[in-house]
Amino acid sequence: MKFDPQSLEELARRLAEAVPPGLAALKGDIEQNFKAVLQSGLAKLELVTREEFDVQAAVLRRSRERLEALERRITELEAGRPSG
Repeated sequence: MKFDPQSLEELARRLAEAVPPGLAALKGDIEQNFKAVLQSGLAKLELVTREEFDVQAAVLRRSRERLEALERRITELEAGRPSG
């Protein structure tokens, strides 16, 4: 999954702003390091986009509905009743 570069830059900037004033001269380097660490850490996570999640949720929902229908059909067949 790709992460929005603007979001990462904003988070890195906020982290860099939290650096004590005595290190202000290093702010640019610190911000870049924060950004690199965030990108690396997030890349290691197995995340999916919201769109991918929604698609899989829909597939699961349809599969569950089909399974329930098959279970009802099996129950009817075992009882000797025709399905309708």
